Amino acid sequence: MSTGNDGTGGQRVFDAHLHIVDPRFPLVPNNGYLPPEFTARDYTKRVAGLGVVGGAVVSGSFQAFDQMYLLDALGSLGDGFVGVTQLSASVADEEILRLDAFGVRALRFNVRRGGSESLSHLDTLARRVHELAGWHAELYIDSRDLAELGALVATLPAVSIDHLGLSAEGLTHLLPLVEKGVRVKATGFGRGNLDVAAALKALVAVDPRAVMFGTDLPSTRAPRPFADSDLEIVADAVGSGHVEAVLYGNAVEFYRTAEPRVAARTSC
Repeated sequence: MSTGNDGTGGQRVFDAHLHIVDPRFPLVPNNGYLPPEFTARDYTKRVAGLGVVGGAVVSGSFQAFDQMYLLDALGSLGDGFVGVTQLSASVADEEILRLDAFGVRALRFNVRRGGSESLSHLDTLARRVHELAGWHAELYIDSRDLAELGALVATLPAVSIDHLGLSAEGLTHLLPLVEKGVRVKATGFGRGNLDVAAALKALVAVDPRAVMFGTDLPSTRAPRPFADSDLEIVADAVGSGHVEAVLYGNAVEFYRTAEPRVAARTSC
């Protein structure tokens, strides 16, 4: 299937995975790395013409537990955009509910890069935020590690896996979790060793509701950054019957974007 010159063919896109890097807010070096600036304005300019009508701003390893950058980004990007944050296990219930009111909808565990809470708290913290605020847990993890963690992940109330799980070898562990309701982000195509099209076809064959497209902009540390043509890769792989859901509908439902939120603009 061809999507046309803009990669969308007129489709709406919910960008399920993007990062905002605003140097007005704290940044923490990760293994000596600090990302270049990529503000909400930069993001909006970069995706102009791609049909993006909303998305999920995801906290990176270099943002640790800072929330000010995230609330500012949500305020700048406006309606349709939600947040994925990182929290310490010691976070108060009141803080989780406050963030939810501003549009935060998920909790990230960055297993690959660090900067988030450790996996020892995955079970209790993922259940806690889901019970309190309906959030899901997002794992940046090599799917090969799901050989050991898969049994736990399968019991959690709601989970997504970043970047197609990164590993071709790990698909054998990822696909059974998709059968049990785990979602997968079609993002970061240059980050792993996957045949992206083959992985997308395999995932959609198991559960077409599971796959959610995202740009991964600004593609920090990725050997191959996001390209507009990635939208065509997705459309061709999943087919015309599923492309609308993968580019838009699946993530909109998962992130509960229709729920009202308070104005999220902050000042530094």
